[in-house]
Amino acid sequence: MTAVDETPIAGVVELHGIRKVYRSGSIEFEALRGIDMSIGGGEYVAVIGPSGSGKSTLMNILGCLDVPTEGQYLLGGEDVSTMSEAQLAVVRNKRIGFVFQQFNLLASLPAWRNVELPLVYAGTSKAERRARAVAALERVGLGDRVENRPGELSGGQQQRVAVARALVTEPDIILADEPTGNLDSESTEAVLGLLDELHLSGRTIVLITHEHEVAARAGRNLTIKDGLITADALVGAQ
Repeated sequence: MTAVDETPIAGVVELHGIRKVYRSGSIEFEALRGIDMSIGGGEYVAVIGPSGSGKSTLMNILGCLDVPTEGQYLLGGEDVSTMSEAQLAVVRNKRIGFVFQQFNLLASLPAWRNVELPLVYAGTSKAERRARAVAALERVGLGDRVENRPGELSGGQQQRVAVARALVTEPDIILADEPTGNLDSESTEAVLGLLDELHLSGRTIVLITHEHEVAARAGRNLTIKDGLITADALVGAQ
């Protein structure tokens, strides 16, 4: 596959002074302590850190699953840090593609029906939903498995269904949270290879991981520790 221009387009993700404080009675815990970061269009960035570093909290904010206590989050130049829950739901549905460790597929539905779900919530017509879902499955190499239910697929295939679901709305970014955490080495390589291909086609990808080998596949690594970005380095994987 031919690589696109690697020069990132500024402004897909911009965080300014992001703090997140959790409170329980008189007890406060500061999970993020002032995060500043920028991710340009077409970048493949891995956020790496140990358990308790703040990377899950950062993922939740990047995915508009949570809101910061302080600071500004711009997604595609639009401030999402002050949006209502209804507005955030629209952003999550249309502008962010999620890939989770647990796949989060509905066991009773065939692959294409799982992939079309974001389009159902968006009010897309039935015919268009199926066409786009099948096209997304073909893109991840599962064009012959559109009618298979999750229980009829391997772990790696289920995660590829999840990637297809993330792609089907043509989102601003793909947010992958420990996407290989439940996979064997062969399936891990297949999923990471798919993310490589998506990056080379111009997709913006943010990968959350605690594994340095997985993070090394990205073009840039952000290290988080104790709620702060402690390192920002380019890597030579791409």
